[in-house]
Amino acid sequence: MKEYATKDIRNVVLIGATHSGKTTLSEAMLFEGKVIDRRGSVEDKNTVSDNTDYEQANQKSISATPLYAEFGGTKINIIDAPGSDDFCGGALTAFKVCEAAILTVNAQQGVEVGTEIYGRYAKQYGVPMIVAVNQLDHEKANWEHALETLKESFGSKIIPVQFPINPGTSFNSFVDVLTMKCYDAKGAASDIPAQYADEAESLHQELVEKAAEGDDALMEKFFDTMELSTEEIMQGLSAGLAKGEVMPVFCTSAKNDVGVARLLEFIAGAVPAPKCDASKPVSLFIFKTDVEQHVGEVSYFKVMSGTLNEGADLTNPENGNGERLSAIYAVAGAKKDKVAKINAGDIGCAMKLKNGKTDVTLAASGVEAIPHMVFPDFKYTCAVRALDKNDEVKVGEALSKITAQDPTLKSYFSNELRQTILQGMGEQHINYAMWRVKNEFKLEAETYAPKIPYRETITKTATARYRHKKQSGGAGQFGEVALLITPYVEGQEQPRNFKIDGKDTLLNIKGSETQTLQWGGKLEFNNCVVGGAIDLSFMPAILKGINQKMTEGPLTGSYARDIRVYVYDGKMHPVDSKEIAFIIAGRNAFSEAFRNAGPKILEPIYDVDITTPSEYVGPCMSDLNTRRGMISNQEMDGAFTILHARVPLAELYRYSTVLSSLSAGSATFSMKFAEYQQVPADVQKKLLDEYAAQAQEEE
Repeated sequence: MKEYATKDIRNVVLIGATHSGKTTLSEAMLFEGKVIDRRGSVEDKNTVSDNTDYEQANQKSISATPLYAEFGGTKINIIDAPGSDDFCGGALTAFKVCEAAILTVNAQQGVEVGTEIYGRYAKQYGVPMIVAVNQLDHEKANWEHALETLKESFGSKIIPVQFPINPGTSFNSFVDVLTMKCYDAKGAASDIPAQYADEAESLHQELVEKAAEGDDALMEKFFDTMELSTEEIMQGLSAGLAKGEVMPVFCTSAKNDVGVARLLEFIAGAVPAPKCDASKPVSLFIFKTDVEQHVGEVSYFKVMSGTLNEGADLTNPENGNGERLSAIYAVAGAKKDKVAKINAGDIGCAMKLKNGKTDVTLAASGVEAIPHMVFPDFKYTCAVRALDKNDEVKVGEALSKITAQDPTLKSYFSNELRQTILQGMGEQHINYAMWRVKNEFKLEAETYAPKIPYRETITKTATARYRHKKQSGGAGQFGEVALLITPYVEGQEQPRNFKIDGKDTLLNIKGSETQTLQWGGKLEFNNCVVGGAIDLSFMPAILKGINQKMTEGPLTGSYARDIRVYVYDGKMHPVDSKEIAFIIAGRNAFSEAFRNAGPKILEPIYDVDITTPSEYVGPCMSDLNTRRGMISNQEMDGAFTILHARVPLAELYRYSTVLSSLSAGSATFSMKFAEYQQVPADVQKKLLDEYAAQAQEEE
């Protein structure tokens, strides 16, 4: 293929609801762009994108597919993104490398749940949108309804550039109010039929006014002459689009290739070229990695600066790891054309890179890393186990490889929970990862509810004394520790007066150490021993024993936190006292005191923000109440209500699935850790009973 300069490159991502026709539209764009000479179909399972077994079997996009079309001297890179919110990562990675989005809308349904969700994502990430009302050839196509719902959702930004003449099964022509021409199915232009002249003139005037708003100079000319040329209208729309103030609307039937050429023409003329400097040293940003059949791992990138030549030696600026790109390719799905160079702003791929993972910069020496992509917090967490225990390590390795390719998936082994944890954007997302484990790695595994990372702490002061004595013929072990524990409160002055054995006692602190625990909270350790009862050299051993019990609290085996410890007495033996003896004595004294200090279980609480159409607010609030959720605030965002709540993590397993069911798939949510709070008494009793029963089973 020919080489394109930065000014002749456009990068767009196709977004929208599932079944709005994104993949069919991308196929038509490639056909119009002469990249393919025959259009495939989703039904026939032969499209350039959606080319994996899973996508073809389910007839929907799972990952974002980079494509391109060559049109009128411009290379238009197209990324076909999934429509399901569970797989939103494909669109969000594309937002990093695209200058605009094509929001596809099903002409039968108008604005759907997925339309609104991806419209919000595009707004959040600052990506301007062009609207393609698709499937106007369907018997139930309703242009007026589609346009009305678009205006309801996106307001005055919506501006029709076209309108269909005969939507439905006979749809084969449309009026373009930018060029003021009528176009047929083959793209041939003619005069507007007389019966549509008034409508076209009215919409043309609206378009001129909207274009004038995008540029101050054009606004002045419009006030002077009350008209703009076609080129000036394009200039104004381009300026308004770049600022996110305009959403031009186009008519298409991707299945029959109607309106696609005009859409490509508008993209080439109105979407801004990439803001990438070809004169600077070369750098590229990897926005996607994938494992493809018969090929292996493929890294997809955008050249952010300079010119990338095949054989280039680049470095990851963050860790110094080097990488040679022995071959580089222009890419259209599974079709990959080897090229000698790729200029700034263009998209390509390379294969089998050692360090070329998603969200990584590779660059010439001295070039800084591109800022990392930003993704929503995970919405769905589960535990994973192999059906055959001998495969546990293999399953973990498989998940690591899968999550390395998808930044909206995360897997890790939790030492605290002693479980392999898998996190994603929803149940479909998790199910797809598990499908890959089974079908690509040939491993059998299952998901189940994860344990909750509870914390244990104390509410009162308590003392304990423990003597460890062991004699086994040779050298013995001896250590005795007396200690007091009390709650640690951040900012509270260190108390020193306590009642010990019924007597008021002032503890003289000879040494103090405060540890910030990696799982949250503090442990303060104070040496108050007088008269040499315990040698100073044994204090680290006592602290070590206490730390061991902090990792396994006596109530549920969870981490303990926020405790002050005072070691105030003990005994040692001139021969038998050893480090191990004081580790054991310290551990057991701490455990005994903990049980007598009003121990309580703390649970993780999350801030949960639910965005829902207003008609579903009632069911969402009722459901939150059943989950011990506390609603703190609610606000309006257009036609949506945002509920702000705090909910215990223990009540959020499979919440994404339940919320989708409650709202007919229209509500979304985000969740972020807030704090630990004490569990209610009835919940604590239930947890204690469950832990005791589990311990009994393991005996």
